[in-house]
Amino acid sequence: MPCEACMERDNKSTDATVEFLLLGFSELLCLRVLLFLIFLIVHVVTLAGNAMIFMAVVMEPSRPPMHFFLCQLSVIELCYTLVIVPKALLSLIVGDGSTVSFMGCAVQMHLFVALGGAECFLLAAMSYDRYVAICQPLHYVAVMSEGFCLRLAVACCLGAFAVALGLTVAVFRLPFCRSHRINHFFCDIPAVLHLACTQSYTSELPLLAACVLLLLLPFLLILTSYVCIAAALVHVTSSTGRGKAFSTCVSHLAITLLHYGCATFMYVRPKTSYSPVRDKLVSLVYTNFTPLLYPLIYSLRNKEIRGVLRKMLRKKKKAQLN
Repeated sequence: MPCEACMERDNKSTDATVEFLLLGFSELLCLRVLLFLIFLIVHVVTLAGNAMIFMAVVMEPSRPPMHFFLCQLSVIELCYTLVIVPKALLSLIVGDGSTVSFMGCAVQMHLFVALGGAECFLLAAMSYDRYVAICQPLHYVAVMSEGFCLRLAVACCLGAFAVALGLTVAVFRLPFCRSHRINHFFCDIPAVLHLACTQSYTSELPLLAACVLLLLLPFLLILTSYVCIAAALVHVTSSTGRGKAFSTCVSHLAITLLHYGCATFMYVRPKTSYSPVRDKLVSLVYTNFTPLLYPLIYSLRNKEIRGVLRKMLRKKKKAQLN
C-alpha cells in the first residue's frame, strides 16, 4: 500500500516552494558557542591557507604542471568550504536548525558533489603528472605542456559538474514522504535520500553510478599511475634517487588517502546503514578539517611553495615597515 504522504507528493514534494529544515547540531545546544568558535577559526584558517597557496603559485614566474594543478586544487577547496561551512555556522547561530529552499538544497548538493568530483579527477591528473615525471622524464616537458594541463583541468571540472547535475536531478525527482527535516548541517546525499519515499534500491542507483564515475574511475587511474611508478623505481639503483622520486609523491598520496578514505566511507554503502549522528561527525571532518590539512601538507612538503610563501611574508613585512 502506498503511504499517504507519497500520494500527496505531486503537490508537495515536487513543489519548488517546499522548504527543508536542516537540523544541524540542534542536539548539542550546550556546546553551540564552542562549536561555532571552533568552526569559525578552522574556516578562516582554511580560507587563508588555500588563498596563500593560490597566491604563491600565481606569483611564481614559471609554474610547473604540478603547481598549476595545486593552484586549481586550492581554488576548489576555497569554493568547497564556502558552499558548506557558512550554512553550518548559521545553523549554530539559530540553534534549532535553519531552513533551506527546495532549489537551494539542490544547488548546494550539486556544488558539493561537483567540487568533490572535480577534486577526484584532479587528483588523478596529478598522479598522471607524477607518472610522466618519474617514468618518462625526457618527455615530461613535451607531454605536460601548458595547453595540455589547461585542457585537463577544464575536463576535470566539466566532467564532475555533468555527473553531479545528473545525480542531483535524479535525487530531487524522488518523492519525499517523510518529514522535510534533514538531520544534517548541509544537504548531503545520504541525508536527503533518507527522506525518499521508496522501498526499493532504485533510488540508490544514481548514487552508485556517480560513485563509479567520480570515485572508482579516478581511483583506478591513480592506482595504475602509482603501480607504474613503483615498477619504475624498482629499477632505480640509487637509494638517493629512489627517495627523491618517492618524496615528490608523498604529499599527493597523503591527500588522496584523506579524500578517498572519507568519501568512500560516506557514500559507498547501502541506504540501510545510514546513521545521522555518525554521518554528521564524518562529514564534519570531511568538510572542515581535511581542507585545512591540504595546504599544510603541501606547504610543508614542497620546497618551492615554502620559498614563495617566505618571499610573500618578507614583502609584507617590508610594506608594513615602509
